[in-house]
Amino acid sequence: MIWQTTRFDIDLTVPRVMGIVNLTPDSFSDGGQHDSTMAGLRHAEQLLQEGADMLDIGGESTRPGSPVVPADEEWRRIEGFLSEAVRWNVPLSVDTYKAETMRRALDLGVDIVNDIWALQQPGAENVVATHPRCGVCLMHMHRDPQTMQKAPMVGDVVPVVRDFLAARARELEQKGVLARRIVLDYGIGFGKTVSQNFSLLARQHELLGLGYPLLAGWSRKSSLGAVLAREDVQPEPAERQAASVAAALLAVEHGAHIVRVHDVRPTVDALRVLECTRKQNKPGA
Repeated sequence: MIWQTTRFDIDLTVPRVMGIVNLTPDSFSDGGQHDSTMAGLRHAEQLLQEGADMLDIGGESTRPGSPVVPADEEWRRIEGFLSEAVRWNVPLSVDTYKAETMRRALDLGVDIVNDIWALQQPGAENVVATHPRCGVCLMHMHRDPQTMQKAPMVGDVVPVVRDFLAARARELEQKGVLARRIVLDYGIGFGKTVSQNFSLLARQHELLGLGYPLLAGWSRKSSLGAVLAREDVQPEPAERQAASVAAALLAVEHGAHIVRVHDVRPTVDALRVLECTRKQNKPGA
């Protein structure tokens, strides 16, 4: 299984780790820690040294209740980073839903658009369609970042998420985007309850049945904090590392092809253990 992107055909027959680079002052986990170009580049270099296969760069937080950032400000935050990192010969993803930011990033040579709105915002589909090699990750989100956790989904979310992602992928293919450019993300935490998030993990096979590679983004999410809570007090996001690694490992064991993470080294180490175990189960091992 290959993910076609602007400069790279990424082999997904082995699980891949996408390292998160938040160039934002207010992201839920590490807001402000890497919100300058130089700090972001240093962090990205560290993630690559720890084993990240690709980098996902964001200039706007999409945590619950986060404010909308104007496109010009979003671009100001990420332009310097992208202009340098695009020289590193590593797959780069831009985490944005704004068509103008997508266009600017892809014109620089960025490889992937990672969109929480699944290219539903004005102009987004056209930008991706007119960059004929770029990869795209389509995510499911209920409502929007400002309201998604005020009124989360109800009932069995798996068929709803599956049908949404199937429809968006199909519509994109009808606009000329090849299937091998498309990856799907079921959107952990984006308008879903704790129970619904874990239901999506347990039933990932139903999403894999769509025939597209799957990206799982569990890293440091509040659903993990809810599981770890002691006396109704959740640990801070940075204290959810072990749970994040466990969720990433379970996602891969359930068929995910890419995990999007803050904690690269422990995730890479855990996946190496999983891969070694899988090899022992192969005929002739």
